[in-house]
Amino acid sequence: MYKYKNIYRSLSLLSRTYETIVPFQHVNPSKPMFNQPIKPVNSPLFFCSSTLGPYEHDEIEFRNCTETLGLVKDSVEKFELERGVGLIMNIIGPPGRDYAAVRNNLEQCNASVSPELVTEVLSRVRNDWKAAFTFFRWAGKQPSYMHSIRQYHCVIAILGKMRRFNAAWALVNEMNKSEKSMVSQQTLLIMIRKYSAVHDVDKAVKTFNAFNRFNLQAGVHEFHDLLIALCRCKNVKEAEGLMKGNKDVYPLTTKSFNIILNGWCNVVCSPREGRRIWWEMCNEKIPRDVISYSTIITCYSKCNETKEVIKIFNELKASGVNPDIRIYNGVIHAFSKSELEKDARELMSEMKENGIHPNAITYNSMIMPLCKKGKTSDAYKLFDEMLQRKLVPTVQTYQAFFRASRTSKEALSILQKMDEMGCCMDHDTYALLIRKLCRWGKFEEVWKLWNEMISSGLDHDRSSYVALVNGLFLNGKLEEAYKYHVEMKSKGLLPEPVIEETLQAWMAAKQTTERSMVDSKTKCSDA
Repeated sequence: MYKYKNIYRSLSLLSRTYETIVPFQHVNPSKPMFNQPIKPVNSPLFFCSSTLGPYEHDEIEFRNCTETLGLVKDSVEKFELERGVGLIMNIIGPPGRDYAAVRNNLEQCNASVSPELVTEVLSRVRNDWKAAFTFFRWAGKQPSYMHSIRQYHCVIAILGKMRRFNAAWALVNEMNKSEKSMVSQQTLLIMIRKYSAVHDVDKAVKTFNAFNRFNLQAGVHEFHDLLIALCRCKNVKEAEGLMKGNKDVYPLTTKSFNIILNGWCNVVCSPREGRRIWWEMCNEKIPRDVISYSTIITCYSKCNETKEVIKIFNELKASGVNPDIRIYNGVIHAFSKSELEKDARELMSEMKENGIHPNAITYNSMIMPLCKKGKTSDAYKLFDEMLQRKLVPTVQTYQAFFRASRTSKEALSILQKMDEMGCCMDHDTYALLIRKLCRWGKFEEVWKLWNEMISSGLDHDRSSYVALVNGLFLNGKLEEAYKYHVEMKSKGLLPEPVIEETLQAWMAAKQTTERSMVDSKTKCSDA
């Protein structure tokens, strides 16, 4: 039994375009689509080992598209690429402009179009579908250039994210009409993920059924991708129905159960449902692997059920499954959240004895709870220890310190340290800092960060707009808040309902007042 058993005792705690490509199927209306078997494919089934872990997520489609840009930027073509991107971005301009004028200006520019330039520009305007689509269409007409699968996938992901499914399917159809069809499993998986994100399970499943139409195989790996896409967006109940309803075509495996287990445990965060799937694996005689254990341990850790974490950890050891670093990190995180830092340290020592070296996530598992509880001095000691061990702090490490910062001076000091360590900020970090600095009224620093996002290659996404608009609104800067609210909507980004309603009411009242003033002046002049 686990040597900390005393802790166990003490804790009391689309439309037509769509239909031409993926024809709707007639199904029994008494049964939901997701509980019906998926159309079988006459291809061999390839069984995959379980790879989905509690700390892992599907790669964002856009990251797949742009992953080689760093290599290009380090080459001798760096200057020309940056010049071309700058020229195009100046033409595209800010959101809400006249896109007919943008199109005309693009026609007159002399930028040399290359796959790298197209991918970089699309990356910078990925939250503005009109700009992305206008530029993509223009680039495709340029001499000596032809879009590759990568560029098509980039813009399809943008359109899908903004719910422009008709336009996305039109591009899929265009890819299919080329001399050799460019449509791949990844193309349809992008569409599946975007439908899953808007909880349109029916169309996600019908897109999966369209694999045959595009002469693509849909084996176990693709079926698991469908389940992952659904679970990732909280469609776990539907994914579970699909898994069980299609077990004759795609037999139940450890991986398929792990996907559903991860959905209930770490996406929906329901220990009750996670526990149910856990015992169903036993009843179905599906072997649990190290990922099964790490998934449920992470769930109990998130929900502060440390007793259950210890119980599962003991069960794992008794079953003969060797804990990996993810399991140790999950247990360490649970101990740290329960203010059992000493026990977390002892478990870290046990890791080393078993030949598993702590990584950055191990330290984050202790730093984050400490920061949340306001014990920043202890968190900084762990941070220094990370550096001594030559471990590189992640963006999540710095986010923990940002959240715990009490003053703008402290936050900017952390930002400077982050910059010195060469850690780049992501959208979440910018949104977090903008929110904090707005709360402190440091708008000079807010605007620096806002402008820095563009210069660092990150366009303004929904989270950064929401942080800025809310911050301006709460500080009484209603004119500016409304300006960026309108800009946000022009890019197809959804605002916060409460703030939108209040700003619309404010604007209506302002316009009424202005009209009244004009009427009063008119009457006075007439008199």
